Amino acid sequence: MSLAEKIQQKLTDAFAPDYIDVQCESHMHNVPAGAEMHFRVVLVTGAFETLRKVQRHQKVYAALAEEMAGPVHALALHTYSPAEWEGQAPESPQCLGGGKKS
Repeated sequence: MSLAEKIQQKLTDAFAPDYIDVQCESHMHNVPAGAEMHFRVVLVTGAFETLRKVQRHQKVYAALAEEMAGPVHALALHTYSPAEWEGQAPESPQCLGGGKKS
């Protein structure tokens, strides 16, 4: 099971989301081929209904504490309640750091 799949399973277990999308974006960064370090998560759940954005992020970080302490270097979070969700989240920008500079 890939790290993205493990992240998706943990978040599904913790939040019973209406919608979830976990993407490994490591290929967009200056990391070794096949690395799983940079992730984008879109998470829509009723559990976020009364929470501010920072509280939502704290809950996600808590659910992924093991991954955040180890292999995950970056986690782009897009968290929504069902009422806020409009069917899409912003795309991640291209990384220009390290050897990716143009």
